[in-house]
Formats: sequence, C-alpha cells, structure tokens
Amino acid sequence: MFAKINSLGLFGLNAFAVQAETEVSRGTPCFDIVGLGDTAVKESRERIRAAFRSAELKFPLARVIVNLAPADTKKTGSVHDLAIFVSILKATGEITDDLDRTAFIGEVSLNGDVRPVNGVLPMVLCAQREGFDTVFVPAENAYEASVAEGVTVYGVENVREILGHFSREAVLIPRKKYEVLPEEWFDTVDLADVKGQQTVKKAMEYAAAGGHNLLMIGPPGSGKSMLAKRLSTIMPAMTFRESVETTNIHSVCGIVSREEPLVVKRPFRSPHHTISAAGLSGGGSVPRPGEISLAHNGILFLDELPEFSRQALEILRQPLEDKQVTISRASGTVTYPCSFMLVAAMNPCPCGYFGHPTRKCICGQKQARAYINKISGPLLDRFDIQVEVAPVEYSHLSSKTKEESSAAIRERVQRAREIQQERFKGTDIICNAGITSDILHEVCPVTESANELLKGVFEKMGLSARAYDRILKVSRTVADMDGSEVIDRPHIAKAVQFRSLDRKYWNE
Repeated sequence: MFAKINSLGLFGLNAFAVQAETEVSRGTPCFDIVGLGDTAVKESRERIRAAFRSAELKFPLARVIVNLAPADTKKTGSVHDLAIFVSILKATGEITDDLDRTAFIGEVSLNGDVRPVNGVLPMVLCAQREGFDTVFVPAENAYEASVAEGVTVYGVENVREILGHFSREAVLIPRKKYEVLPEEWFDTVDLADVKGQQTVKKAMEYAAAGGHNLLMIGPPGSGKSMLAKRLSTIMPAMTFRESVETTNIHSVCGIVSREEPLVVKRPFRSPHHTISAAGLSGGGSVPRPGEISLAHNGILFLDELPEFSRQALEILRQPLEDKQVTISRASGTVTYPCSFMLVAAMNPCPCGYFGHPTRKCICGQKQARAYINKISGPLLDRFDIQVEVAPVEYSHLSSKTKEESSAAIRERVQRAREIQQERFKGTDIICNAGITSDILHEVCPVTESANELLKGVFEKMGLSARAYDRILKVSRTVADMDGSEVIDRPHIAKAVQFRSLDRKYWNE
C-alpha cells in the first residue's frame, strides 16, 4: 500500500514543497523515515507512534517506510509530523479522500495534539504558488496562515480532528481570513508628546519622507530616545506587500502575535549595545534572521551608538547599501532582506556634556576624542541626516501649547511618498534614499544657483562621493516636501545643514 501526502519545508525564508511518500508492506515490522532529515525529523517516529495510540488507532504491524521527497534536500524541524501521520492513515485506508491539492503542516505531540511551528506564512504562500488550495495547520498558526490569498486554511488542535473531518463525523470549519483594521496601523505614542525640538522634528520628517538614515547627537535627557521611538508614527502605513515580507521574517523567528498575525505596524527594533555582530546580521547552524532583517521595512534604532562593538557596527555597512544580507553556513547559504532606516543616538562624549550650554564637560580632550572616534568615517558617511539635539528649555517644557501631532506630520510625509511612488513607478525603488547612481542626476535636476552652492560646499568641506550623492537625495526629499520638481538653492542649503555635525564633533 502506498500513499503520497504534501507538506512544506523551510530553509531561511525559502519555503519548498515536500512530499511524504509512505509505503506499508509485508515484512518485519519497522518504521523508518528517509529523505535527508535531521534529528528532529528522525525523532518524529516516536511522536507519531504515541499519537496513534492516543487517537485509539492501531499502528500498522508491517514494514512502514516514509520518504520525504526530494531526498537530496535537507529537512529540518518537526514541521512534517502531521503530513507523515496523514500519509500512514492514507496508506492504510483510514483516509480515502483525494489529497493531491492539500498540504499538511505541524508538529504532533505524544498525546496527539498538533503543536504550532515557526514559518507558517512563508510555507503557506509557497503552497499557494505550488497550486495547493487547502492547507491544514496547527490551530495556533491558523490565523497567521489565513493571510494568504486563495488558500482554504483549517486549524487542527488534535489528530483526532483530522480523523473526524475526513470521516465526515465532525467536519472542520475553515479559518476566517484575517482582516486588518485601520486603527491597528500605528502605535499609541505620538510625536506631540515631545516638547520643543522643532529642528529635530523637521529632520525626522525629512527622514521619514525619503527613507533616510538619521543620526542624533546630544546630551543625556534631551529626548533622543523619546524622539526615535516616535519616528515610526510619522511614516506611511505599510502596504500589504511590505506587511507580508515583514511577517515572513518574523514568522521564521516565531515572534508573530497569535492575535495579530500580520505585521501592519512598521517594526521598531532597538537592540542593546552588547549585541554581537551575529545577533545583528543573523546566524546559527541553520541561519536565522538578525536584528537588521527583523527591522525590514521599519526602523533599526541603535541607542548609545559608540557603546556598540566595532565589529557589530562595521557589519552594518554592506547591508545598508545592498538592502539584503547573505549568511553562509555549512548547511547552506541564506539571503534575508533588510531594507530598513538606521536611526542612531549618541552622546558627544563619555559624560555627555561636551558643548552643553550650562553644564561643564568633565572628560579630557583625549578621552572625548577616543569616544567619538569609535564611529568610523565610512559608517558616519552613511547617515544622510545628522542633527544635534539641544537640551530642552524650561519654557518649552512648561508651555501648554499643543505640539503638532504625528497624524498631521504623517499626512505631509504621505504626500511626499506619493510623489516618489509616481516618480519611481516601474522600478524597484521605493523612496528617495534608494535612488541609484545611474539615475541620480536624471531624477535630481538642480538649478544653476543650487549647483554653485553644492560645488562650493563639496570643495570647502571635502565631501566624499557618497556624501555628495546623499546630499542630493536629501535635497530631492526637501524639494518633494515643498512640492518642487526642481532642486533649488534653499533645498541644497537644508540638506547641507543636516550634514555638518561630523565637521563639528569629528574635526573638533
């Protein structure tokens, strides 16, 4: 007796179809699983035997061989348990339905419960591409799986439900498709909570409008972290494609909420400064996403930037340019997307009061220089916007004037993004920060006076080619916010204003 049941596997973000081929034949009773499975796959034999007993089913007293095809692809984890279980039932005649367009995902416990697994959404999306129209998943993963279009999803809590469903004694009800409510798009925090700091807020607005990296330098207590945590509230709402991309990564890591399975709020990742380079970029024997991938389509916030290890900071340089990170291990090579806004905050010296108007800095010149030089020139060059966060004045803190809300700022940001979407239609570019060098001058037309200013700034400040490009990109965003198609002198002046802090602190 032979049966073939569809399942799905996962390596990194790459899901692939797997078939559990089962043969039940005469011979010495045994139960073997072949097909290049890891230890978790091999151990499923004992889980499935116990699940048969729990469901009051008799395990075949025969030679049972299960092959997980394709046999030359490594299978990991317990995700194939449910497919193997069903394939044995199919081979022994307990299930007679046609299951050619049905896939099964889930771990089976000793008592027959179907436990949740990581990476369900990318696997269900793969099932959709493979032409499967029905998927059985663990009940706790069903809401997440329902995000996929065109696939009927059944949530299973126990293997007995599988038996009841196919025997028509207790037919399962398909999981209702997950729908996003508009009020779920943004956090409850608001930029109006921050008093004063108008210059920094304007810099944040430009950063959000163009997707530019942002560096904030200022003394302790000036509100750098508070501002950074509210940056996502002025960014445009995520598109469905962005939400699915982000959810795929979070699903692989097992951090998707059971109540809100689709990530609809832009991620805000704020790792501690003790994080390793592998923690940022990703790694492990089976490569898993790091913080930079978990921040995909959102914000990676590095507070106390100089406290991060040099290795961790330098590993950011390549992903910031390529928008993806490749991790190579003995088990294979995985590429994860990591298109994020890098936002960093730092003090100007170890005590934090260098240049403070009222408090004296207690650091020696050598100590302060060593602290600031922990940030390399190439990394500093990748911050499009650099802004100084001054101490908050008492008049601002005590003022009862209501600050501008995140919603009001977000409307202006959204209008600028819509201009960019129209400009870059038909390309992979999403916002101004992603403008490639081959079209830079085409999409950034500059007036003669603006060009003269930029030339003077380039020669006087000794800018690198990368800094020149980034000033043009920020100028493009400033012009978009003003509704101007051509970049004029004031637009260049604002972009240069947000690019001069490295001259103040690093050349002090």
